[in-house]
Amino acid sequence: MFSLVSRTAARLYYRLTTSGPPVPARGPALLVANHPNSLLDPMLVVATAGRPIRFLAKAPLFADPKLGWLMRASGAIPVHRARDNPDRMQENQRVFAAVTAHLGEGAAVGIFPEGISHSGPALAPLRTGAARIALGTAMEIGTTFPIVPVGLVHRDKGRFRSEAHVVLGTPIAWDDLARTSPDNREAVRTLTDRIDAGLRAVTVNLTSWEDRPLVECVEQIWAAEYRSDGNTLPEAQIARTRIITDVLAAVPDRDGDSTDLIRRLRQHARRLGAIGLSPDRLRHQPTMASTIRWISGRLYLIGVPAVMIGTAGRVVFAVPFFLTDRLARLGRPDPDQVSTHKLLYGIPVYALWLALITTGAGFAWGWSMAVAALAGAPVLGIVGLWVRERWQQAWDDVRSFVTMRRRRDTVRSLREDQRALAGELRIRYDHHVATNRDPT
Repeated sequence: MFSLVSRTAARLYYRLTTSGPPVPARGPALLVANHPNSLLDPMLVVATAGRPIRFLAKAPLFADPKLGWLMRASGAIPVHRARDNPDRMQENQRVFAAVTAHLGEGAAVGIFPEGISHSGPALAPLRTGAARIALGTAMEIGTTFPIVPVGLVHRDKGRFRSEAHVVLGTPIAWDDLARTSPDNREAVRTLTDRIDAGLRAVTVNLTSWEDRPLVECVEQIWAAEYRSDGNTLPEAQIARTRIITDVLAAVPDRDGDSTDLIRRLRQHARRLGAIGLSPDRLRHQPTMASTIRWISGRLYLIGVPAVMIGTAGRVVFAVPFFLTDRLARLGRPDPDQVSTHKLLYGIPVYALWLALITTGAGFAWGWSMAVAALAGAPVLGIVGLWVRERWQQAWDDVRSFVTMRRRRDTVRSLREDQRALAGELRIRYDHHVATNRDPT
């Protein structure tokens, strides 16, 4: 049940995409993930894994009146941290024994080896718990099992219906450590380093958040100009972003912003932003034929059914949407907890609102209409949301089209600059890959 709820909540809250090799459907597996978004992170992992996952979670969450029920309902396993209560640290031996037992029975266990949920631009230093659990379990059951890195990558993690990518990495190789005790510090550190490398391969790690607009612009230029050369799936984009970050970091004098390449990239991003275009839109000059095809494919969006559904969905659920947002911000949560608060407040608020709609329909038009309202209102809300998102996309396309037709000289200049920048980036990228022998 928790897996179904997680998949539904994750795909409703975010525009979720997933990629990478599937998690083994049976047998023990340890999933290790980065932790940028509090309690929504386990939901994203479960939504992608395709099988039940039991997570390790910090013990104070089980005593929280808002969250304790969710921890218990999901089958989470409490872990005691020194910062929370150093007197209870010895209880973790029983926790590790329980995790080993679950893995030995063929279950899948999830852990966030950073040990904290945070909004930093890169992975936090990993704790050694995941490595010690893996080594201890391998000694207990006599064999290794998959350790799967899971990358959670967000565009704007606190915003409803923003983009979220879940990237499943290749299981980490550790057969050479299978017979090593979890008390062996060198083996624990070696496996922790391998887990760190596995996670960095499926996550975006920046020096600072100030680098993000520049790195995103470079990735978008690459995707626009070399779309036919490579994969556009999230794991390919993340691999390129990792290399692009290394390439830009290697440019001398970047802190003084005196490097010509970085200066031109930033200038290009500013010019695109000023006229509301993206590198991808810049690359495609609309023709009469493509314009006709575009209009034909979206005529349904201005039809009466679409307009009625999109508008009705907004009106019917405007009140709970507003209340959820207000309630979630009352406690001024940290950035990594905004989405968790919205979800936790949203569940009861929307449930109560649906109950009010159903009851009102029953009193006004009879209980057959109440049943119809109970079944139809959620569908109206979801389909209406889909329609409004298509409206927004269509409006963005229209604005881009008008800009490209009215400012042809500017667009032509930007297109030439972008091709030149892409060529320089390609040279640096290929040199970096060849030098570091990176297969991506």
